Amino acid sequence: MKKQIRQCFFIAIVAAMLPIIVFAQAKKEHKIVGEEVTYTSNGVTLKGYVAYDADKKGKRPAIVVVPEWWGNTEYTKKRARMLAELGYIAIAADMYGDGKIADNPQQAQEYATPFYQDAYLGNKRILAAVSKLKEYPQTDGSKIAAIGYCFGGSMVLNAAKLGDDLRGVVSFHGGLGNTAPATRGSVKGKILVCNGAADKFVSGIDIVKFCKNLDTLGVSYQFVNYANALHAFTNPESTANGKKFNMPIAYNEAADKKSWADMKIFFKTIF
Repeated sequence: MKKQIRQCFFIAIVAAMLPIIVFAQAKKEHKIVGEEVTYTSNGVTLKGYVAYDADKKGKRPAIVVVPEWWGNTEYTKKRARMLAELGYIAIAADMYGDGKIADNPQQAQEYATPFYQDAYLGNKRILAAVSKLKEYPQTDGSKIAAIGYCFGGSMVLNAAKLGDDLRGVVSFHGGLGNTAPATRGSVKGKILVCNGAADKFVSGIDIVKFCKNLDTLGVSYQFVNYANALHAFTNPESTANGKKFNMPIAYNEAADKKSWADMKIFFKTIF
């Protein structure tokens, strides 16, 4: 009897471990390739980063990832790899050229200002990234979307409003007050806005104007507020940067995970 009990106990332990073993094996099936790429836009050399699952067969939807105003940092590249793990091919786009990274808010503002002043400038950089993605045999050119963070959120909203052929765009804590207004028939895809309810850089007036513009035109969009989330809530480095530069930004784990989950649902609806 004691021997049978020990055997049953051992079987139970092994059974409990099986999901972990299967999960580990499933993770090994992903061979995420990440590679630095160079492309151009109006004579400007851009340095991006493309990620995809080399073990996945056939074509797949493609995602352009537009960075925060700091530039195309490791954070943006990490998001591209996360998208590759979900089965997409993604490019972390260089908006400033030559892979420039800002060291402080003043420099970031200097780099970003021309794009806020000219919506078409950022749009051209996004379209250049789309063109680069289309060079890959893994890319399904009929299924392309874009996501963006902070500055990048504003840029992908501009891209949608200016009529880029995108299935959808997702803005994570992007600015709303400095985006171009949509015009009738200009928006071809759907829009998801992931906004921090406590974001000091997005005013209530900005939200009202943004939503009214899309509502008037009958544009399909979702606007989600995440409780207690400040600006840049998806980036784990935001809290330290906020303290370092005395800025009202901070990481919010709950809002980060929920907005990423909302993005995944959104992608399932558009692809």
